[in-house]
Amino acid sequence: MSRVFAATEVIGHRGAGRGVVDGARENSPESYAAAAAAGADWVEVDVRRTADDALVLHHDAALADGRAIVDLTAGECAAAGLTGLDEGLAAIPAGVGLDVDVKSVMEDAVDAPSRRTASLLLPYLRREAKRRRVFVCSFDPGVLVAVRGGAPEVPTAWMPFVRNPLDQAVAGAAGLGCAIVAVDARSFGLTGDAPRPGRRSVPYTVDLAHRAGLEVVSWCPDPVDAARFAEAGMDAVVVDDVPGAVSALKAREGGERAGC
Repeated sequence: MSRVFAATEVIGHRGAGRGVVDGARENSPESYAAAAAAGADWVEVDVRRTADDALVLHHDAALADGRAIVDLTAGECAAAGLTGLDEGLAAIPAGVGLDVDVKSVMEDAVDAPSRRTASLLLPYLRREAKRRRVFVCSFDPGVLVAVRGGAPEVPTAWMPFVRNPLDQAVAGAAGLGCAIVAVDARSFGLTGDAPRPGRRSVPYTVDLAHRAGLEVVSWCPDPVDAARFAEAGMDAVVVDDVPGAVSALKAREGGERAGC
């Protein structure tokens, strides 16, 4: 499969960043549009299924009042302010890539295959892949297997859990046949962190992943670490501060040109 990224690209986390950024709530059309306007190359969206097999955009498993998304209808989700997948995708401008973070649910283990989160998502992936760059990431390896089987044209990224050891992340993504490994920035070590015995450097990790045929994404570095990761050859960063990351990467590129 051809490369997914032109290093180093910026992916807007949940749109313009988690929470509310400049009045735009995460995983909303306004947030996606703001991320693109701020210079994001990609927008990340969080997808969950509802009780009536619709797909909505929400990071957490439940609303703030404790109601689980999978127990609510699409209408109830809309009444609570959640955005449907169709509406969210329509807000992402042409030319901006789509990073789909699939949030599977326990019920996917027992419900009919056609009702599972990945199955409901496949038609959207096939459609979007015809008109923009798309990749799918998930904590759930089963989602990645389902996407490879149902939409093989869409690259997949294994996203191990927070602070997951780099060894497992890179080896696991390669073993799953993914095109990308997506790793918590804290797993690499943030600027100012004390060295951790046995943890490989960022340049070593990125180089080894590349040799394994993987591209490398990290979530969620600040602008300083985004530039440091870019220096190490990382392919993309998922960030909450889109303008800051875009500026930091441009400054780094300008410094490289000045040094030539």
